[in-house]
Amino acid sequence: MRTTVIALTLGAVVATTGAACAAFEGAVSLDGSSTVYPISEAVGEEFQGANPKAKITIGIAGTGGGFQRFCAGEIDIADASRAIKPTEADACKAKSIEYIELPIAYDGLAVVVNAGNTWADCITTKELNVLWAPAAQKKITRWNQVRPTWPDKEIHLFGAGTDSGTYDYFAEAIVGKDKGTRGDFQASEDDNVLVQGIAGDPLALGFFGLAYYEENKGKLKLLGVDDGNADNGAGCVQPSQETVEKGTYQPLSRPLFIYVKKAAAETPIVGAFVRFYLEHAAALSAEVGYIPFPKDAYGLLQKRFEARTTGTLFGAGSNVGITITELLKRER
Repeated sequence: MRTTVIALTLGAVVATTGAACAAFEGAVSLDGSSTVYPISEAVGEEFQGANPKAKITIGIAGTGGGFQRFCAGEIDIADASRAIKPTEADACKAKSIEYIELPIAYDGLAVVVNAGNTWADCITTKELNVLWAPAAQKKITRWNQVRPTWPDKEIHLFGAGTDSGTYDYFAEAIVGKDKGTRGDFQASEDDNVLVQGIAGDPLALGFFGLAYYEENKGKLKLLGVDDGNADNGAGCVQPSQETVEKGTYQPLSRPLFIYVKKAAAETPIVGAFVRFYLEHAAALSAEVGYIPFPKDAYGLLQKRFEARTTGTLFGAGSNVGITITELLKRER
C-alpha cells in the first residue's frame, strides 16, 4: 500500500477570510482517500494561509488505509470516499475512538477509456457487470466479449486498489454488495497512476473519481453509463454536476466524507479546521472538480459537528444512489 504524506508549506495560499495574523496554531493530521484528497488539500492550503503557525499533514493511504490509522488513534481526520464499514466502526470502538461523520460533497465515478478509442461512447451497467464480475477473471479479456460490435482486441482494465473506497463503491454498485470484482486488473490507490496508465494504453478502460477526469480530460475519453432503468428515462448519461445533483447518473454517484475524531474536535486547532472545512467545502470542492451539496446542507452539517453527533448515518445498508436529502432525513 502506497502512502504519501504531504506537509503543506506555510502561507501557500492566502485564505479568503484574510486573517492578518495567526488565529490558531498546532497540527492537524488527515489520511485516507485519494479522491477526497484534492478537497482536503485545497481546504488545508486556505486554512494554513490564514493561520501560518498551523501545520496540516495529509496522507493518501486510501480509504481503508486511512480508517486503519484513524481507528488506531494515529490521525485526527479520515478522508473517505465511502461510509465507514461495520468492521472499521468496531475497530474504532475497541480503541474507544468516537467519530463525527461529515459528508462534504458529491462525486461521480468516471468510466474512461484512452483518448484514441473510436468504438466506445457508452457502456451499460450490465456490460460493466459482465466485465468486472469475479467470474470474468481471465475469461472476459477482449472488447468484443463485452459487446459484439466492439473490436476483437484485448481489453486492459485499470481501477482503484482494494484499499480504496472508490473500489468498494464501484464493486457494490456494479457487481453487488460484498462480492468484490475480478482481480486481474491494474490497481492503484493513487488516481494519478490510473490516469497515466489509461492515457498511455489504447486498449484501456478504467474508473476513478470524476475530478481526476476533469483535470486530465485532454488525455482521456469519458464514457456515458446506461443503468437500464426505463423508469427514469435517462438512457446513456455522463457524470457532471447536473446529472449527479439530479440523480440521473446512476448508480455511480456518491457522497464523499471526512470523519473527525471527537476527542480531537475538542482541541482549538482541529475544531477551527473542521469549521473552516465545512464553511468552504462548497466553493473548494467545485474548484477541484466535485459537486457541492445544496447550500442549506452545509449549515445542517455545521450543526451536526457543533452537537458532536457521533456514529454513521448509513448503518450497514447499501450506500448506492444515496442523495444528500435522504441523508439528512436519516439524521432527523
